[in-house]
Order: sequence, then structure tokens, then C-alpha cells
Amino acid sequence: MSHLYDTLSLVCPHILTNEPMKNHTTFHIGGPADYVVFPHNLQELVAVLSWHEQNAPQVPMCILGKGSNVLFDDDGYAGLVIITTQMQQISLSPMSESVYQVKAECGVSLTSLAKLCGKHSPALQGLAFAYGIPGSVGGAVVMNAGAYGGEMSDVVVSVDYFDTRTQTLHTASKEAIDFAYRHSIFQDNPHLVVLSVTLQLPVGDSHSIQAEMTKNLTARQQKQPIDTYNAGSVFKRPEGAYVGQMVEACGLKGYTIGGAQVSPKHAGFIVNTGDATATHVLNLISHIQQVIFDTYHISLVCEIKHIQNPPKKR
Repeated sequence: MSHLYDTLSLVCPHILTNEPMKNHTTFHIGGPADYVVFPHNLQELVAVLSWHEQNAPQVPMCILGKGSNVLFDDDGYAGLVIITTQMQQISLSPMSESVYQVKAECGVSLTSLAKLCGKHSPALQGLAFAYGIPGSVGGAVVMNAGAYGGEMSDVVVSVDYFDTRTQTLHTASKEAIDFAYRHSIFQDNPHLVVLSVTLQLPVGDSHSIQAEMTKNLTARQQKQPIDTYNAGSVFKRPEGAYVGQMVEACGLKGYTIGGAQVSPKHAGFIVNTGDATATHVLNLISHIQQVIFDTYHISLVCEIKHIQNPPKKR
């Protein structure tokens, strides 16, 4: 282990060992990871990815932004976690009098980017839907995050990414990203790592943009448990139905297993009441899925990414 640490620290000096993942996720759940690195720019991120492929491909690896839709196991992660939150470069450049190109590194806060564009002179519209979403730009692209009638596929024009298998840099057009509801090509191909995202935003009215952002944030505060530890919406929305309404109708609002609870504020969320474990959350997810299937014959698909150690080879 010391050899891996020594060589990895040469590539990225911002490194922690045996670091509890509950410190880096909005669920505040998860045991220690062997290594956690914090690249500060695109060059360091690519260097870490290359180091892993060339020096320790047998070591499990995962990449996090703000850790807003993930659940780590209680016994931690026997591998390398790359956290991109120190990658904060943003550039805004006019394409014409009415349209701007915005480029952001993968670790940029989605809410911060929405706020920056709304306050820019001239103000840029198109990201008000994202104001209040607690994830990073990279994570938002991977899952095609959306809310209040908008989603990332509406504004993304291209994505720069690194192919860890071929050790090469690429740019994918919007069409090549294969956006769909809570889906992109990056979900199906974890060896393709998002580095930065390019958006195209039209110039808009500052007062209207600010009003829309305030309206969306107020709606979140009123309807969602944003003041408690959670990982966002637990399940993808099935066609023609709303998860929260079904869960509440089944009498599960406030239902608790251990420290994990169906939010009393919004039944589409599971909250950590303070001492929840990953096992509590997983058992509660399974219980909800079973009740909904028995009642509505609908199979709920979990939106939260469960990060666990791969099974050991025999």
C-alpha cells in the first residue's frame, strides 16, 4: 500500500488515506476508502486516471463530484476515490450578441454555475432549472440531471472526456452523448470520464431569470427535505406516475428502518435521521420497491448509485 501511495502522491499530492466517505456524500453515510484524491485541475485528473490504468488497474476506482446521489457501504471502499470538487474553472465567451458559450470543469457546482450565469452581464438564461440541485456539473451530465421542466440535455452542446482504456482525450457532441431521461452514454461506459462541459446559453432578462431561480429554490425548500441528510430522489419516475404520491398513498411516509426514514416532507426521498447505515437505507429501498410492486405492479428503479466493493475473485 505504501508503494501505491508514494507513486500516487507524486501524481496528485492532494491525497487522504483511510478517509470516511460519509464526509464526502450528502447522505453522510459510508465507511473509509483506502485512498481519496482531490485533483485541482484537468491535468491532475487525467494524470490520476492514467496512473491508475498503468500502475494499479486491479484497484477499484470511482469518481465523485459533490456526492449527492451516491451511497457507500458501511465497510467503506477498498480502492481509489477521485473527488473533483476542487476543479472549478469556468469560462464564458460570446458567440454573438445573443448567445454565449459557457465551459465548466466537471467539479463545478451546478447551483453555483446557474447563479453565475444568472448574474452575468448580460444575464444568461437556461440554467434556472438547475438552481438548488446539489450536484456537480460532471455528475449532472452523466445522469442528465433535471428539474422544473429543464434538464442538462437542453443546454449541453459538447463534453470533453478521457477514455481510460485507450488513454486518449475526446470531445463528444450532444448527439453522441445519447441523452435520455436520467441517462447518458457515460453511465453505460464508466471508462469514459467527463472532464469538462460546454453549454450554449442565450442572453435573457436578468430580473426574469432571478425570479425563476428564486421560485425554483423556494419550491425546493417548501417541498423537499433539503435541511436533512439525503441523496436526492431515490427512484426514477415511472411513466404516468409519481413516486412520492404512490409511496405516500401506501402509508410509507415517515416509515423508518434503523436511522433511515422515508421523508415526512416528501415521500420520494429517504433521509438519514442521524445514525443511518447503508444497510438501513438499502433495506428501506427494498421494502418500498416491494410495497409499490405489490400495490401498483410497478417496478421502481433506484436512482441513487450504490457504490460497493466488487466481489473478491476466488
